[in-house]
Amino acid sequence: MRNASLVFVGSLNREAPYFQGARGVGLGVYSFDEETLETRKLAETNDVDNPTFLSVTPDGSRIYANSEVFAWREGTVSAYSFDRRSGRLAYLNKQPSLGSITAHNTITRDGTKLLVANYGMGEGGPDRAVAVYGFDGDGALSAPLAGVSHKGTGPNAARQERSHAHSVTETIAGGVAIVADLGIDRLVSYRIEQDGNLTRLAESALPPGAGPRHLALHPNGRFVFVMNELDSTIISMTLDETIGKLSILDAKPAVPAEARNDNHCADIQISPDGRFVYGSNRGHDSVVIMAVDQETGGLSLVDYVPCGGATPRNLALTPSGGHLFSANQNADRISIFARDPGSGMLTDTGRVIEIGTPMCVRIVA
Repeated sequence: MRNASLVFVGSLNREAPYFQGARGVGLGVYSFDEETLETRKLAETNDVDNPTFLSVTPDGSRIYANSEVFAWREGTVSAYSFDRRSGRLAYLNKQPSLGSITAHNTITRDGTKLLVANYGMGEGGPDRAVAVYGFDGDGALSAPLAGVSHKGTGPNAARQERSHAHSVTETIAGGVAIVADLGIDRLVSYRIEQDGNLTRLAESALPPGAGPRHLALHPNGRFVFVMNELDSTIISMTLDETIGKLSILDAKPAVPAEARNDNHCADIQISPDGRFVYGSNRGHDSVVIMAVDQETGGLSLVDYVPCGGATPRNLALTPSGGHLFSANQNADRISIFARDPGSGMLTDTGRVIEIGTPMCVRIVA
């Protein structure tokens, strides 16, 4: 495969009451050729519990997998290595996540730290919204270096009874982390200190009941796009990096009006050139495509494309931007779409990766 990318997949392998089954194998690695659309399984392991989110180093040699296990007061984060030549996954170590329902993680742009977001349910235990880790020489995780907690509620009594940090994203310039907290309708910005401590910079309010989940960053560093799970909207914001404050520029519904009551948005991705954002809609079972005004950051609807399955939890673009993968949790498949760079449109290729309960997909060159 001359033009192969590596595709890393986390799939559910332990039951949880808020998921519809656990039919996955845990952590899997595949190759994908963008010319032939051929996929091939390279490795998998069932040793990691419910890896609902993954981060992968740019060279594909290290994987950091969250374990989201219902009723655990603390999740875990596991480190694995992957050898391209042998196609072998190897366990390195794991660390406690300092919070429950461990939802998201990201490797810092300088490659020195891992930031982990805990959604959190109930009370008790360390209950940190975000935890920070370092790495040793082989990529294993250090003990937690620091953690921060959030407090508050939102107007949606069923989903916003407390803080629920759903993702943590480092800015394009680096050194500042933005935490999307679904429970309090806030984006909370932190400076990432050299020793791993997080210094709070600002809180940016979103409309009450929005429920921010994931972010996508424009390559120019000025614009941030927020996928709101609870009110099914995408919000465009501008970032003042010096103070970490975000301000709303535009907001658009992610689904047609008749679908909003039964929809829960999930992931958001941005094309490499920053011209289009793609959001996943669980319920409407679609990928929404929005064009981005490069001067103002404004959004305009391009289309809604069926996701090729059911419950599109996570999306990923190939490094070239030529294809988009949709991890369709309740269809037991990852659907592969061709992307037109000019129009932003997606075309279902009919090619899929058949895998039980896919939760997260990450692609590196």
